[in-house]
Amino acid sequence: MKEAKNLPKKEILELLKDASKNWLAHDGLWFRAVEDKYGIEAAMELDRKAWEKFTVIEAKRIMKRLGIEQGGGIPALIQALKFRLYAHINVQEIEEASDTHCVFRMNRCRVQEARKRQGLPDFPCKPIGIVEYSGFAKTIDPRIKTKCLICPPDSHPSDVWCSWEFRLEP
Repeated sequence: MKEAKNLPKKEILELLKDASKNWLAHDGLWFRAVEDKYGIEAAMELDRKAWEKFTVIEAKRIMKRLGIEQGGGIPALIQALKFRLYAHINVQEIEEASDTHCVFRMNRCRVQEARKRQGLPDFPCKPIGIVEYSGFAKTIDPRIKTKCLICPPDSHPSDVWCSWEFRLEP
């Protein structure tokens, strides 16, 4: 009988990708169930509240695992973004980077692409994304300010779903 601890690295990485997909599928199913029962406004409000807490938990766990101290600035944020659950299943990149600034782009988003396949409009995730990304960045370093450059319901190029600017403020 196989156990995760005995699997080759490649299989463990595939398990991580599967776990990330399962997490995202559960998040989506939960959201749709709340939306069906209580409407989109209630689902968005509850989702925002959940992300307010989850993004901090995720950032702290990544920091602990990687030995990132709070206050590590933009380099620490860039490192931590590579280890979010999304990073295993979406296509993302850092478009610009310096010690005081970076621009993060989500080029392929499983949530948005699934909605597209189902004939649904873009999910208007901007209000939740603002909470999510700013909370994640502030957990890494409270001096980091987050600005949404584009995110649905904003119009966006076909190769970018959302884009976020992070700046280290003195």
